[in-house]
Amino acid sequence: MNKKWHTENPLSCPMLATINVIGGKWKPIILHILSSGTVRFGELKRYITPITQKMLTQQLRELEGDGSIRRNVYAEVPPKVEYSLTNKGRTLKPILDDLYKWGQENALAD
Repeated sequence: MNKKWHTENPLSCPMLATINVIGGKWKPIILHILSSGTVRFGELKRYITPITQKMLTQQLRELEGDGSIRRNVYAEVPPKVEYSLTNKGRTLKPILDDLYKWGQENALAD
């Protein structure tokens, strides 16, 4: 096996960096939805019915802060807010697809 396990400094592990971006109950789902294209806040809320508005806002802010998603606000009444993946966020698509596939093959099969 060729992987370095970062025993001297576990905080420098690339796995931790990945989990910090996509970790949490809702972030992978949000990113998975946005991998299909631009989505408005209300649509995200409808797609993820168990999430509260506060939690959705928090998760979106964290993903935006990580540079994974872009928030576009349009000067309208009522305000129109859309979210989309950045170039960095699009690089997560293969990871998210693999997680989805794993869930189909394993978690839902039991």
